[in-house]
Amino acid sequence: MQANDISFVTNKIIRKLNRDEHPNKAALASIRGAATLTSPRAQGIWPILLANLDKEMLSSDGYPTYAEVAIYAAVRFYAIHQQGQEQLVYEPTSRDEPTEFFMRLAKMRQDERIHDALDRRVRILLATTNVNSMINSLSHLVSIVKSHHRDWSIDYARLAKDLYIAQFGNRQANQVHLRWGQQYYRNLQTIKNSEGKQN
Repeated sequence: MQANDISFVTNKIIRKLNRDEHPNKAALASIRGAATLTSPRAQGIWPILLANLDKEMLSSDGYPTYAEVAIYAAVRFYAIHQQGQEQLVYEPTSRDEPTEFFMRLAKMRQDERIHDALDRRVRILLATTNVNSMINSLSHLVSIVKSHHRDWSIDYARLAKDLYIAQFGNRQANQVHLRWGQQYYRNLQTIKNSEGKQN
């Protein structure tokens, strides 16, 4: 299984949850209230999530696979962000519109009112290679994005891919952290220049 498969499947699931711009509110509520795939409250999302996972992504012993953990977490982040929103808050990143999560956080970091608090949250996240701690930190960051820029779209499928890779060991987790850090701490002038090109 390739890491890109994780992005593809996550994209497919999010699109199914928002078919014809009509969110599946029951399924989204189910996943928002369940931190893990094994939670009884998560069962409301199983018919959509599990039906769309490739066979090799599925657990055979009741312990979620790396793919299940990563995809579930990313879809849950999307559900948290989508709550109360009419327009879709998920969008794959593109050259014209960089929507990767840490690129969005880098843009938020320019706001002096939340700069220090955001830095603290990101440092906590980048200091751990434990996937459950990473997911917990990311969920807090998603809530911060939602409270300040609820209309922003995020590439949650790419975030699923990163979480999948990070579970293979400390080296892989640190590679993901470096990538996130590069996006988050990049020169603010780079952000302003890229915005200028879009306008």
